[in-house]
Formats: sequence, C-alpha cells, structure tokens
Amino acid sequence: MIFNKFVTIFVIIASYQTATVLALNNGLAITPQMGWNTWSSFGCNLNSDVILDTANKIVQYGFRDLGYEYIILDDCWSAGRNSSGYLMPNMTKFPGGISGLADKIHDLGMKIGIYSSAGTMTCARYSGSLGYEQKDADVWASWGVDYLKYDNCFNEGEEGTAQISYNRYNAMGQALNKTGRPMLYSMCNWGMDGPWNFAPTIANSWRTSGDLSDIFDRDDPQCPCAELDGLDCKVAGYQCSLTNVLNKAVYYPSKAFPGAWNDLDLLQVGNGAMTDDEYIAHFSIWAAMKSPMIMTNVLAKIDPQTLSILQNTAVLAVSQDSVGSSVTRRWRYFVDDTDVFGKGEIQLLTGGLSGGDQLVLFFNAGSKDREMNASLSEIFWEDAPRGTAPQVQQSWDIYDLWANRISNATALAIINGTASNPLNMTELGGARQVYSQVPPSNSTALMGSKVGSVKPSGSVLAKVKSHGVAMLRLRAQPTRKDEL
Repeated sequence: MIFNKFVTIFVIIASYQTATVLALNNGLAITPQMGWNTWSSFGCNLNSDVILDTANKIVQYGFRDLGYEYIILDDCWSAGRNSSGYLMPNMTKFPGGISGLADKIHDLGMKIGIYSSAGTMTCARYSGSLGYEQKDADVWASWGVDYLKYDNCFNEGEEGTAQISYNRYNAMGQALNKTGRPMLYSMCNWGMDGPWNFAPTIANSWRTSGDLSDIFDRDDPQCPCAELDGLDCKVAGYQCSLTNVLNKAVYYPSKAFPGAWNDLDLLQVGNGAMTDDEYIAHFSIWAAMKSPMIMTNVLAKIDPQTLSILQNTAVLAVSQDSVGSSVTRRWRYFVDDTDVFGKGEIQLLTGGLSGGDQLVLFFNAGSKDREMNASLSEIFWEDAPRGTAPQVQQSWDIYDLWANRISNATALAIINGTASNPLNMTELGGARQVYSQVPPSNSTALMGSKVGSVKPSGSVLAKVKSHGVAMLRLRAQPTRKDEL
C-alpha cells in the first residue's frame, strides 16, 4: 500500500497559516526527532538486555515524558539473510527477535529504530540493503520498526554526483513508503554529494558531515574536510570535532524545514571526553540548529550533570519549536586566545522562534571567558538589512535558557527515583503539545530566567565561559498604548 499524498497545515509565526508537503509524505519529524542510539556507548555489543535496560531508564528518569521517544539499534544487530533474501536478527543477541523487542518498546510508550547501509555491507560488514530495499523495508515493517538510520558504507561507488546518491537513497525512501507503515527515514551519507540539496524531498533527516566524536575542537586527519571544503567533501571521515561539524553546517540552514532536517550527528553529551561547559555548548548548538537530538550515553551510568543538560526543557523547547527555523550565523571572529588543539573563535547565531521571540546564541571557542555582545541590528539582520528591521526599534526582555538548569541535587534525586523533572509534560498534554505552544513568560522550565532587557537600537551583552555558550531568548516587551 502506498501512502496517500497529503498536505500538513502548520502554524507559522505572525499568526498566518501555510502548507507544505512533508518529506516522504509520512507525517513524521514535524520537529527534529529525539531519542537514544546504541552506537557511541555499545558499538557491536548491543543486545535485548542493553536495549530494554536503557528503554526502562528513559522512562524511569523522565526522558520519555520530555519527548525522547525513539530507541535506535545501530549496526551489528543482524545475522545475514535467509534463503529467501530477507534479513534475520541475531537470535543470540535478540532471543525474541526484533519483533519481540519492538513489542516491548511499544509497550513502554516508545518507538524502535533499526540500522542498515545503502551498500552491500554495513559499516561493521554485516549485510547491507543495496539492491534489497523493498525486501528489507517489508521485513522491518512486519517487525513493527518505526525508524531507519541508513548509512553509506560499501556503496559500490554509487556516488559522485547528487543524482547518483539521490537515486540510491530514494530507492529506500520509496520502499519504506510502500510498506504502508510510517517509518522515520534518517539518511546517513555523511554530507557526500550535498544531501541538503536532494534529501529534503526523500528523507526526514540527512547527515551533514563525517562522524562526530566526543571532541570539542581538535583537528584530526581522519576528518579531512573542513568548513567550505565540506560543501564538496570527497572523504567525510570520522573523529570530527564539534567545531568542525558546526562550521560546516552553518552554510545551509535554510535547507531544513518541518519534516526534513540537517543532522549534525548523534549527541555526545555524557560520554566523558568534553567538559560540562563544552557539553552545554554542544547541546545548545544542536537544539538551535534544529539537529535531531539523539542521546548516546550509557543511561545506567548517568550522572547528575549529564541529566541536567539533557533534561533542560528551556533548550528542548527551542529544538522542538513549532516554527522549525534553524539559527543562522551572523558573524564569526578569530581571537588570540587559543588552546593547543584549535583556533580560538567566537560566533553569533540567531533565529526566529514561535510567538515572535528571537534566539541569540553566543559561542565562545576561545580559551578564556569573555563578555560578548551583539546589537539588535545584528541580531535581526536577516529580517531586513542595514539595521532597518522593525524589531530593532522595539524593547526586548532577555531570558537566559541555562539560568534555571536543574540542580545537581534535583538531578540526583531524579536518578534515585525520589523526584521528577519539574515540568510534568504528561499532565500538560504531552511533550508535543507543550512544545507546540508559545512558552509563558513566567515558565522558568521553558523560558529559563529573565536576566535583563534591551532598549531600541541597543545591544545584548552576556558573559560567556571558555568553550561555552550563552543561550538567550528575546521576547518583545508590550507596546504602550500611548506609543500606538
């Protein structure tokens, strides 16, 4: 059965409506997908016990309540193909099969994802799906799978132009649709052949660069393409740093829209190699860029600092904002203070949010704490050039989205089962319902804390830690009647 084409109506800022045909016509990923993936922490050592233990902790710690809904099996789950050419699960790792595991995940109120590659083998050299697209899509649908991460290893040279890559990945997108089961389609071709130009009509998300590692700014020869080179990268590689991935993704934010997202790769928060400030920067940038928010840390070993980052609902509200607009980089400057691994730099990224709010993200990749500032004309430059945007003549309240971060004591109580996240989204109609609304100004859970205001034609200032961010939400002050 082929999905009927449909048009989804969604509300855009300024109280008017517009229509868009969603990627794959599957109605999924209206906001960037959220969940957890096995790879960074478990690699090929995944099995039913690992998956179910994690799924139960996602429920227990309140992550499901906040919108983390997909449990995604990465590579190494299969045992090859049977005599009819259908993929089989490794029954030692998954005694109940993938279908049995899917039933248990669904019973927990979550969804399950699977992995394959658009090649003859997966990256770990298990059976790939090239030439078997419909068989594989059909068997996944029969198992109750809700999500496909589709990699790019051993692709038999079927790349080099956007058309070649499009055809190869579109074959799976069409196969998924023909099953009649909605399955979120997460393309993972590492930015090869510029997927941001062809993937928005065939996938719900697409990787923009080589594999992100738990590294802030260190260059690595195994991640050879940097910045503009990434627009036509021939070897995307891996061991890519946060700054490397960000500085590639800033060139095509406009390619994403509800149902189709730039994917900056899996979250590394909590995996241990970055500092707390670096993880805050990582989480903030991914939310602001509207990248999928897919955790990879070991939930059984989560610490309070990690939980308080991943459960910052004020930041998640930016990720899941109904406008679905990525921030854009307004400026970037290199600074003298550098560390041993990278160039010191600072950046300003801004973008619109629901209700007419504006996100301001100061990123400090230098080795020293610093005060950063941006004028309203810079912040609203995209709305009109030369500082002529009407927003520049307004007064704005400033909210710090990290000022109300869950304390370590509360986070530890959540882990120990004696407390829950301060924002109970289930009572409020669920995460999707909460995130779809403009946050009330008095909601510290969704707005952080008000830290100041800026007058017309003024500037926003913030103290930003080394390798950190200031993530601010601006809300226009009401206009006085005598000014109308």
